[in-house]
Amino acid sequence: MNFALILAAGSGSRMGNSDRPKQFLPIYGKPLMVHTIEAFEMHDEIDGVVIVTNESYIDQVKVWCKQYDLSKVKAVVAGGNSRQISVYNGLIALKEIANDSDIVLIHDAARPLISSKIISSNIEACKKYDAVDTVIKATDTIIVSKDNETLSSIPNRSELYQVQTPQSFKLCLILEAHEKAKSNLIPNVTDDCKLVLSLGKEVHLVEGSVQNFKITTFDDLMILKALLKLGKSEVL
Repeated sequence: MNFALILAAGSGSRMGNSDRPKQFLPIYGKPLMVHTIEAFEMHDEIDGVVIVTNESYIDQVKVWCKQYDLSKVKAVVAGGNSRQISVYNGLIALKEIANDSDIVLIHDAARPLISSKIISSNIEACKKYDAVDTVIKATDTIIVSKDNETLSSIPNRSELYQVQTPQSFKLCLILEAHEKAKSNLIPNVTDDCKLVLSLGKEVHLVEGSVQNFKITTFDDLMILKALLKLGKSEVL
């Protein structure tokens, strides 16, 4: 079986003066995170969804799940003080309803333009490789500055990719990676693939899309609204 783990526990501090985290902002009549969950709800290969959210929003999220008929949502659980803790909390909830060999797609609630194609590609690749990362090639030259003032080096752009989500894993593998990090007192890793790499496991790449961007700033929000208005959310 295939499950989506939706991360909706962030503070959204970079959005500016909003009175609520970005994942809860209304976008054309429904919360941003609902747009995201609906992409997994409508996908034939997704069997269930677990949502990790701010503890104070759990009841509200459950109301939205009923209001928008998100029938695949199996649990809504509280996040933690870091992304790593939030993912772990979601995996523990998922363990109650899934088998070790099942696939979990870990996805940011603030990436609402996730396409059916990307979801399918993650599932297909994860069946074969056990761990996959959604990426797009870097189109701009990336520089390194060690002092935040001067240029230190310029990596080879042909080897650089921008990471998106989902990041998808066999449940037993990603749980093992998180348990190892927890036992080794590694508290704040922001990328699940990095935890899997620490086990000596390979992570294979799945092609993402420029439209699968994360809503981080007010400008991102305006771009999202424009794309939804134009009906472009299923392009690539």
